[in-house]
Amino acid sequence: MFAASLLAVSCVQPENIEFNSDCDKIEIGPVGGTEKVRISADEDWIASTDNPWITISPANGRGSADCSIKIDSALMATPRTGAVLIQNLKTLEERTIEIKQEGFPYSIELESKEVNISNYEPQGKRNFSVIVTSNVDFNVEIPSNVRWLSNKSYNLNLNRGIRPRQVEVEFEWDINTQPNERNAEVKFIPKNEVALARQDNLNVRQHSAEPIEENTRKGDSVALISIQRTLGTLVSWDTSLPMERWSGVELWDESHGDYTPDKKGRVKRAEFYIYNIDEELPFEVKYLTAAIDLYFFGNTNTFLRSLHVGNELTELTQLQRLTIGAHGLVDLDENFAKLKNLEYLNLGSNNFSKVPEVLTKENFPKLRTLILNANQRSVVYDLSNTVKTNLGGFIEEEKFPAELIKWGLDTLNLSVNYLQGELPTFEDDPEVPVYTEEDWAASNDTLPRLLVDRRVKKVMERTKFFSINFNRLTGKLPDWLLYHPMLDWWIPYSLVFTQEGKDTIGNSAGFENEPVNLDYYYKEYTYKNKPSDEVVEE
Repeated sequence: MFAASLLAVSCVQPENIEFNSDCDKIEIGPVGGTEKVRISADEDWIASTDNPWITISPANGRGSADCSIKIDSALMATPRTGAVLIQNLKTLEERTIEIKQEGFPYSIELESKEVNISNYEPQGKRNFSVIVTSNVDFNVEIPSNVRWLSNKSYNLNLNRGIRPRQVEVEFEWDINTQPNERNAEVKFIPKNEVALARQDNLNVRQHSAEPIEENTRKGDSVALISIQRTLGTLVSWDTSLPMERWSGVELWDESHGDYTPDKKGRVKRAEFYIYNIDEELPFEVKYLTAAIDLYFFGNTNTFLRSLHVGNELTELTQLQRLTIGAHGLVDLDENFAKLKNLEYLNLGSNNFSKVPEVLTKENFPKLRTLILNANQRSVVYDLSNTVKTNLGGFIEEEKFPAELIKWGLDTLNLSVNYLQGELPTFEDDPEVPVYTEEDWAASNDTLPRLLVDRRVKKVMERTKFFSINFNRLTGKLPDWLLYHPMLDWWIPYSLVFTQEGKDTIGNSAGFENEPVNLDYYYKEYTYKNKPSDEVVEE
């Protein structure tokens, strides 16, 4: 019986497997992916496609097997179709699997649609970035009335189709000086006209400024600390100590002239030195409404800076003395003319290429001292052979700034610049008078007769200090300078006559008629005592 059963089994014929696949259609999204397909067969077969974005593995076999059909990411916005052909190599039967893939819809998507920023951060940290996912290039549109926010350039690389790519867009923001928060809606606008399936906007919210009590001692202290914080001064104050003990800070008290009870304990003078800033002066300076003297000096890498003062400082119309030295200034805005009460202005060691137009006698009727020395970004002795730019030093002045001399200041310091040309003679300037008989008679023999006889121009009558040394001046010294009543007080061989280097056309700096000594001068000014040449031994 056992043998019979074996004989019966051996006589059963194997069942034929119908050649087929378990699906005839694949629909897939734009990202693509891999789909499994079961091929049923009992013979050799082969799978193929004419579409380069479709890959089959394995692409041939014998008998039934599982195949992986891999579909690449879409490259277009419109759908695309393809097919996989499976063929029985013995019977030549064919089965087709249709493939339909959706295209990527145009979209601009943000990882985060809202950003909150503080009113203040140190310079270099006032920025944020957003991640944009898009398959269409776009422009960043910030409302025109939002001037406190800007974006840097970016590069969205779409050179291999329109599959969405991620790009980081960086924004920069300014300090909020107002007690109210401010908002901006930033839009991302496609550069080409396309229909967007999604378009996200960015909402930027900036917190309000910390309130400062105006016209109060407390407000002054907060303003000083805020200014120091923004400047990043090398030395900071110990805020646990009263303001009276802060170095470089002077407060109003009854002993000061112009004192009024409302000024008691408020800031009269403040110094800020050795700091690092690459923008306008901190906005908190506007709260120092009782100060009459402010001192800013020593910005790091001054020669690299190209700065402006800003508008907040110009609100302090009570200022009488102001120093902004070694700061990196390249110009003064027209609003600077608001400081009409200035008596002393020191703008030395900055980067001016021209004398700021705002510096006129009409704008500053009370000014007595103007210091504009050492405005050289770098030391260049031969201007005719240099290829450097942005030299400062009033290099763009076509001739000597005669209006500064006509101003008649008590102190005028123009030393160590790149002033060129000749000193003005004022011979053809009717605004500049000459010495007259009346002047000579009223001087009680302190003025020499020569001034009248030569019709010497009467300029800088009350100037006690005048310096123009180490410029690139050439030509002749005019009579108004050679015979000026204050020439001996100006220390001329150190601070006036001495020039250096060459000008832009190669002329050696120096005056043709520089006197060997001042004998000629003391011959005319007989009442003055000529300094002795003898060396006195102790």
